[in-house]
Amino acid sequence: MLHVRSIWNGAISFGLVSIPIKLVNATESHSISFRQIHLDDGGRVRYRKVCELEDREVSTPEIGKAYEDADGTLIPITDEDLSSLPIPTARTIEIVAFVPADRIDPLQMDTAYYLSANGVPAAKPYVLLREALKRSQKVAVAKFALRGRERLGMLRVVDDVIAMHGLLWPDEIRATDEVAPDTSVTVRDKELDLADALMDTLGEVDLADLHDDYREAVEELIAAKASGVEAPAAPAVGRTGGKVLDLMAALEKSVRAAKESRGEETGQETTEVTPLPTRKSARTAPKEVAGKKSTSAEKKTTAKKTTTKTTTKQSTTKKTAAKKTTPKKATPRKRASA
Repeated sequence: MLHVRSIWNGAISFGLVSIPIKLVNATESHSISFRQIHLDDGGRVRYRKVCELEDREVSTPEIGKAYEDADGTLIPITDEDLSSLPIPTARTIEIVAFVPADRIDPLQMDTAYYLSANGVPAAKPYVLLREALKRSQKVAVAKFALRGRERLGMLRVVDDVIAMHGLLWPDEIRATDEVAPDTSVTVRDKELDLADALMDTLGEVDLADLHDDYREAVEELIAAKASGVEAPAAPAVGRTGGKVLDLMAALEKSVRAAKESRGEETGQETTEVTPLPTRKSARTAPKEVAGKKSTSAEKKTTAKKTTTKTTTKQSTTKKTAAKKTTPKKATPRKRASA
């Protein structure tokens, strides 16, 4: 922790207690970065910062910040202007409440930081807050200012360190109105049972066992190109080709595959499967609940077939009966001798 560069120095305000701290990034990105090049000659393509008025490249010390007004006017804002704002969170993480962890919506979670005690005198109040959070089994909600704006934060204990998650403001979370399916769908109990069975079969996983397959494949590709050997071929991926899959059949197949991968025995139980409507019938059918459409259609088709079969059977029976009752030539009976 001592070798990690801090990105912000300030204090935690805990009532009348002030705890000097350093803010350190808790996460790091392992993604592979690429450079832009000129395809004709392989030259590096760079972005240059140019002043529009003087038409020349400017250096970093010459660059400041400004707010663009609605009419296009630029209003210069300096770092001194921002640091002198009359808000208590300019250099302070101000704790405003302690709440149960489940009160925080995961959608609000943003960047994670570690809070490190800044100096020996800060150790005692730091440990006091850490142990208070542990015993209360709550998290602290705080306000702080970072990179030019005030933010929300959630403080919790990770091992023996106080961690802070930046939180989005509630009005920064978009509504879900336009995201949910806009069609009426009926999910049957059998489908839910199969989904539950698939969830149980897949079980749990230790997140530490998961790794970035894409990054490893990119690293292999780079190593192959650097050494001049042929890059590894991509594995063949089966595609459905836009076919309408049968949900029940797909769930049953998924459960069997999951059990086989775990070495479990798979029974030969069969479940009644109702095929999904084809694309043609989906266009012409009335817009109703899918489950009810297929049921009524099946009933009408079955009734029609049954009527046709009954009519055909009756006409066949009549023909057979007529054939059997056709009058035959009279044959004289032999009288028994007296």
